[in-house]
Amino acid sequence: MSAFDYDPPTGPLDVVYMDDWFAILNKPAGLLSVPGKGPQLADCLMSRAIVQFPGARLVHRLDRDTSGLIMVARSHPAQVALSRMFAERAMEKTYIALVAGNPAEDSGHIDLPIIVDWPNRPRQMICHETGRKAQTDWRVLKRGADRALVELRPLTGRSHQLRLHMQQLGHPILGDTLYATPEQIAQSPRLCLHAAELGFTHPARGGFVRYSAAPEFGLP
Repeated sequence: MSAFDYDPPTGPLDVVYMDDWFAILNKPAGLLSVPGKGPQLADCLMSRAIVQFPGARLVHRLDRDTSGLIMVARSHPAQVALSRMFAERAMEKTYIALVAGNPAEDSGHIDLPIIVDWPNRPRQMICHETGRKAQTDWRVLKRGADRALVELRPLTGRSHQLRLHMQQLGHPILGDTLYATPEQIAQSPRLCLHAAELGFTHPARGGFVRYSAAPEFGLP
């Protein structure tokens, strides 16, 4: 869901790393992770990944308007092992976001439970009675006059967690058509949220590995 027609580039995906078990891809903003409803939404990361890596299998997703690192498995055993890492929170995920305003502190921890806002789907909302546990660590990387570049580390994996948590902190992500104000949406032609790093233990070789990709947005 976007107020902008932010079209992703066409052609092959940006491959950050590849081996026999998985490929780490740098998804552009505006590209779906999986096909949507209708032929106009058939183009997606997985449809492109299958062309480049026959037999590629889904492990996790990013929102359409979020850019950055996404992993696809290259076999069924790899999919099972990697999906388990995400489910067991053994995958370290780091995001970079450009947010409205300047947080009063340099870092912090957000612990606010999330549930789907059914009448307003796909929006989510905070609910202390029935919401699912959602935790995010954050820290400021750089400050500007009216915005800040922040690092976000989700400790849980709820839908729209980072977007909603930053809005609740009082600093919505610029370009966020679901949780920012019209003025904050207008400050960017895209959602300024990027999956910058993935860190995990390699399922075949063992040993901790980390992969990264810089966002296309930032502060001068």
